[in-house]
Amino acid sequence: MNNFRKALVPLAFFPFKNIVSAQKRDSIPQKVVAFVTDKFPQARDLNVEYTQVTPYNYSSAFQGADLPDNKVKNFSQINANANIYFIKNRKWMLSTTLNYRYTSVETENSNSLFSNENSNKGDFHYHSEALNFTYFSKLFNKIAIYSATASLDGSDQHFERIRGMVTGNIVLKANAKTKMTVGLAVMIDPSTRVPVIPIFTYEHKFDNGWVADIILPQKLLLRKEVFSNGRISLGSEMSNTSFYLYQANKTYEFRQLAINSGVIYEHNLGSNFIGTLKTGIRAVPNARIFDKEESFKDYIFEAKPKPSFYFNIGVSYNPFGKPRKK
Repeated sequence: MNNFRKALVPLAFFPFKNIVSAQKRDSIPQKVVAFVTDKFPQARDLNVEYTQVTPYNYSSAFQGADLPDNKVKNFSQINANANIYFIKNRKWMLSTTLNYRYTSVETENSNSLFSNENSNKGDFHYHSEALNFTYFSKLFNKIAIYSATASLDGSDQHFERIRGMVTGNIVLKANAKTKMTVGLAVMIDPSTRVPVIPIFTYEHKFDNGWVADIILPQKLLLRKEVFSNGRISLGSEMSNTSFYLYQANKTYEFRQLAINSGVIYEHNLGSNFIGTLKTGIRAVPNARIFDKEESFKDYIFEAKPKPSFYFNIGVSYNPFGKPRKK
C-alpha cells in the first residue's frame, strides 16, 4: 500500500518539540541536541520495525469503473531507516535521512495491478535518501527554525523522483510544562496533493504524569512513563506506504496513508537500544495508483479498504549521540 505524501511530516522537523526543552534560554545548540539525549528521542539514529496487518476487504475502481470487491489476505512490511547528523554549530545543522521499505501484499483474487503478471501477490521495494539543512535564528524575538530538504527515491529497479521541501517554524512557548511551535511546510513536488501544509507541535506535562504529545498533522498522543524504563502512549499517528509499479513500459506510483489508533509501548533496553510495540486499529481513507508523471489527484486506480487491526514491533539503536561540532 502507500502514502498520500511521503514527506508529510518528515524527520527533518521531528526534533522541534524537543529543541525547545533546553535549559539555557539563548543557547540554540543546547536546544538542538536536547532531543538526542532524551530517554525516548523523537528521531532515532537507526530503526528497524516489522508491521503485520490482519486480513481486510476493500472496494476499488479502475479508470472510473467499479471492480469486484476483493480482500487483502496478507499485508506485511519491514522498515529500516537511519538519521545521521553530520555537523552542527550555533546557527545550523546538516543531516541525512536514509529509508528502506519492503512491502508484501497478497489478495484473495488475482489483480494484475500488483505485478507484471496476473497474480494475487506482490513484493515491492522502496527506498529514499534525503539531505537536510536546518538553520536556527530569531524572529519577533522568538526562536525560529528553518529547514530545507532534498530527497531522492526509487525502487529496486530504478531511481524515480527528486523532491524538495522547505519549512519554517517559530517557538511560541517553552517552559518546564509546555512547549509549542507553529509553522508551514512547502512541498516542491508536482505529484503532491497539498503543496503547503501547516505545522503545529504541542507538548504539555500534566500533574498526574501524563504528557500530551501532538505533532499535526502527523500524530496526537497521550504519553506516560511506566515502570523504570518504559513509556506507554495512547492515541493516533499516521504512517504511509509508497512504491512504484511498472506496467506496459510506464511507471506508476502507489500511495496510501494509514491512520493507526491504539496503544504504543516503548522500553529503554539500555546501551542505547529502545524496543517498541504498537497495536490497534488501522484505517485507510483511500489508496491510489497514478502515472508517475501526473499528480495524486489524477489517479487511474483507487481502493477504499475496510478498517483492520495492526501489530508493529521495532527496535532502535542510537549510537551517534550529539552531532559533531565544527
